[in-house]
Amino acid sequence: MATKTKLHRRNQHREGYDFVRLVTHSSELEAFMISNPAGQATIDFQDVNAVRMLNRALLKTHYNVNFWDIPDNYLCPPIPGRVDYIHYLADLLACSNNQEIPRGRNVKALDIGTGASLVYPLVGQSEYGWHFTGVDIDPNAIKSAQQICQSNKLKITLKRQSISENIFRGVIEPGDVFHITLCNPPFHASIEHANKGTQRKWRNLGKGYSKKLNFGGQSVELCCPGGEVKFIASMIEQSIEFAGQCLWFSSLVSKKDNLQPLYKTLKKAKVAEFKVFEMAQGQKTSRFIAWTYINKNQRLGYMPVR
Repeated sequence: MATKTKLHRRNQHREGYDFVRLVTHSSELEAFMISNPAGQATIDFQDVNAVRMLNRALLKTHYNVNFWDIPDNYLCPPIPGRVDYIHYLADLLACSNNQEIPRGRNVKALDIGTGASLVYPLVGQSEYGWHFTGVDIDPNAIKSAQQICQSNKLKITLKRQSISENIFRGVIEPGDVFHITLCNPPFHASIEHANKGTQRKWRNLGKGYSKKLNFGGQSVELCCPGGEVKFIASMIEQSIEFAGQCLWFSSLVSKKDNLQPLYKTLKKAKVAEFKVFEMAQGQKTSRFIAWTYINKNQRLGYMPVR
């Protein structure tokens, strides 16, 4: 398939999906293969099962994840975009490490809302060897993540957040130090907004109408009161309490218009610095915002010693 030049330069999926290689590693994918109008191999991305099987093949082929599955109707994330977030976070940490990407289990990453798929820890551990702590409020998501860890013999710490209003409280313990936090927040204010967003996406892609959310998702994964602006604003406000225990906090931001109110919240929180990274996957542009309370001259002291 055509090279996806907009993906991060270290993203293994820059040249699209090598379906011959994927089927070699995961023969179950072959049953979902179709040809597009140009005669190229692909899958039906409106088919939930096809998307899940593609993810399974990608994780096995590129990230040495031999077992991966999620419960029905849970969020099935698009792998290339999730991988981009990890690579840009690595670049962010390199800025605090003499332009060298820090690698190994001494680098501590905290994934807020890790989900049933556990995708960020799986990719980040494979690419950079970081130690991940995955947190979720949904007990079924944690159970699924535990199964993935156990089946692949992975050392990923999993915690359940028991209080819905809390993001870092009850998760970051006294004495904990993290180098990076990441989050794919609930983007929508309601499930109705989520459905409208899906229909808009299919229209923009020229796919017509579909009643299905092809990547699935429970309401807690997709929606929260006030949408992502309220969620990320709460995250910023709560991060003040743990300012000295994390080098960089970060979160995806789905809409560019949502950045402006978040800038105001960051300034009110008196962060030392914040950055916005733009990421592009095909026709779609996404971004994440990162902030720190640590003075620039002190950041190198927060990086792990080799």
